[in-house]
Amino acid sequence: MEFQNLLITNKGRIQYITINRESKLNALNKATLAELHAAFTEAFNNKEVGGIIITGAGPKAFVAGADISEFADLDIEGGKQLSRTGHSEVFDVIANGNKPVIAAVNGFALGGGLELAMACHIRIASDNAKMGLPEVTLGLMPGYGGTQRLNQLVGKGKALEMILTADMITAAEALQYGLVTHVVTADELLPKAEEILSKILTRAPLAIAAAIRCVNAAYTDGVNGYETEIEEFGKSFGTKDFKEGVAAFLEKRKADFKGE
Repeated sequence: MEFQNLLITNKGRIQYITINRESKLNALNKATLAELHAAFTEAFNNKEVGGIIITGAGPKAFVAGADISEFADLDIEGGKQLSRTGHSEVFDVIANGNKPVIAAVNGFALGGGLELAMACHIRIASDNAKMGLPEVTLGLMPGYGGTQRLNQLVGKGKALEMILTADMITAAEALQYGLVTHVVTADELLPKAEEILSKILTRAPLAIAAAIRCVNAAYTDGVNGYETEIEEFGKSFGTKDFKEGVAAFLEKRKADFKGE
């Protein structure tokens, strides 16, 4: 697929997905969300891709929010459908992906931009990044998972404070609250993301996918996360990667995992 709003580049087994709407501070319009759905679906099904780094074009913004101009004519049902489609086609696709996704947050990550970052498995930020959910200043509330994922990451009290005040936080504060795991300079942001992802990609791919499913199960209503872990742990014993990992350990060599 040819993308108008995304840049897709590959560096070995790492795929970069860059939201390329710099003049609009990489705001998420419907076309960009549709392209994100296509890009992530393809990446998760491409055997040559081991993991994904998502970032925004330019130095100012990761994603500065949704494209508010598209909201003006929506009614109640239109708003529900907008939210439901975003969840099912993009944010949940990323969160439940079978490969690790790192958000490299450069600059502003606001509204849907922060929600996009929170759907990723790991978040790191440049030291000039600012994050927030400003929806209540528009008479709205977060609609792409913000009320759920922020709660999980920083706790109920801080999530409510951020959502209800609409205040932005700095990268240093995001690190303190557990919203991101690393803060580095803008020049170090992508190398740091590559460093983390490259380390992950030396591990067993099927085990990584299973671990993502298990961690997500802890936050899924009606699912027993412990039972999910038991099932996935058992399945790992039937993989060639398990046999390779044990053999490599016993032979004191580096494992060569094939994702089988």
